[in-house]
This record gives sequence, structure tokens and C-alpha cells, in this order.
Amino acid sequence: MSVLRNRIAVPAISVAALSVIAVLVVLYEKYDPADFVLFPKCIFHSITGLQCPGCGSQRAMHALLNLEIGEAVRYNALFVAALPFLAVLVTARAMRRRWPAFYAKTTGAPVIWTVFAVIVLWWILRNILGI
Repeated sequence: MSVLRNRIAVPAISVAALSVIAVLVVLYEKYDPADFVLFPKCIFHSITGLQCPGCGSQRAMHALLNLEIGEAVRYNALFVAALPFLAVLVTARAMRRRWPAFYAKTTGAPVIWTVFAVIVLWWILRNILGI
């Protein structure tokens, strides 16, 4: 019974997740997050007036989906630069059983600490330099 349940549950969850992603992509492509209250605003920016590492990511996503690469970089350059890295992480996760060494290298402590350092550095630089 458990095997049958997994055979049904996993595809159903996958379809549901892909459906949610598709809806979000359409929403982000059609509606500019800067103009609609539907999209959440950054609490950190609202309270401090400073930009967090993710500030501008929603607007950058909207710009990317509308093929406005320069605008996307202007909104959040780290977000745009991180997309290929995120694609590698998703691939590593999906193929973890086939390529366990690749998965281990992409999710190991050195990668995690490097990503952490890049995010903190971006957070500081964007507030000091205004980027």
C-alpha cells in the first residue's frame, strides 16, 4: 500500500508545485511588483531604510521575465548573478543519486560559507555604495 501511495503522491505533489510555480511566473511577468500591493514589501527596508540582500529581487524577476536584463541587474545584481548558481544547485539536487560527489561538492561547507560571505558582502556594499 505504501508503494502505491508514493506512486500517486509524488507525481501529485510535483504537479501541484509546478502549477504554483507557473502561476507565480505569470504573475511576476504580467504585474510589476513595484506597482501592486499583491506583492510583499521588504520589512527590513521599511523599518531601517536600508536594503537587505534580497531587496529588488521581485522587480528583478519581473524585469527578467520581460527580457529587460539591464533593469534586472539594476534592481538586484546579486539575484541575477546567482541564477546560474541556483540552476547548478537544482541540478545537483535532482541528480544527487547519480552524481553524489557533485552533489556533495555543491552543498558542502566551503560552498555554504562562500555563499554566506558573498551575501553579507553584497549587503554591506549595496548600502555603502548605493548599488
